[in-house]
Amino acid sequence: MYINLLFKEKQTLMINIAIDGPSGAGKSYLARQVATRLGYIYVDTGALYRAIGLHMLDRGIDPSDREKVVAELENVTVSFVHKDGEQHVLLNSADVNSLIRTPEVSMAASAVSAVPQVRAFLLGLQKDIAAKENIVMDGRDIGTVILPDAQVKIFLIASDEARAKRRFLELTEKGTVTTLEEVQADMARRDRNDSTRDVAPAVPAHDAVILDNSDLDREGTVLAALRIIEEKLK
Repeated sequence: MYINLLFKEKQTLMINIAIDGPSGAGKSYLARQVATRLGYIYVDTGALYRAIGLHMLDRGIDPSDREKVVAELENVTVSFVHKDGEQHVLLNSADVNSLIRTPEVSMAASAVSAVPQVRAFLLGLQKDIAAKENIVMDGRDIGTVILPDAQVKIFLIASDEARAKRRFLELTEKGTVTTLEEVQADMARRDRNDSTRDVAPAVPAHDAVILDNSDLDREGTVLAALRIIEEKLK
């Protein structure tokens, strides 16, 4: 798209685009597409929390047991690399991309993300890359906590029914055995946990643009987001 012409000039400040929203709204797909079309780095912050949640499950630690989670952090190393334009999350040097998208890990990620020490553990990593690269970062508190000075903030929403159907199809395509009812129940619990937690609740930043994609397909959502970005960066 011609929007790329906006970023040809030499920059002294990196462009940061924050995309937040509830589970199942399509944040990750949107952020990847926007990053690809703009030539930016895509950072999936949710994957980092999922990696920590996976580590706790693998160690037999209840992700909601804050004391044990904090104590175990000294045994965790999380980072990411980009291969062929795609982010791969490394947990203690092992690529765990294929292991972190199950409903169980999703709930574990929601639990550990409510622990202040976990958020502090990952904060430096996220801020460091944002200071060095033009990025698109998605999560639940990017515009409010991680990148409060991002030039563009989008809060992506969709109806509960639309989000549940999307996540159900995503899981079944990956071979995960579940039901639409189970997905909707898990999503409702995670929404409640994420939006009401004491630390960095998942709420829109005061200057975020709300984008409702309940009635938009993937391409329509991407185009709508690109229009918002173009307007914000004029």
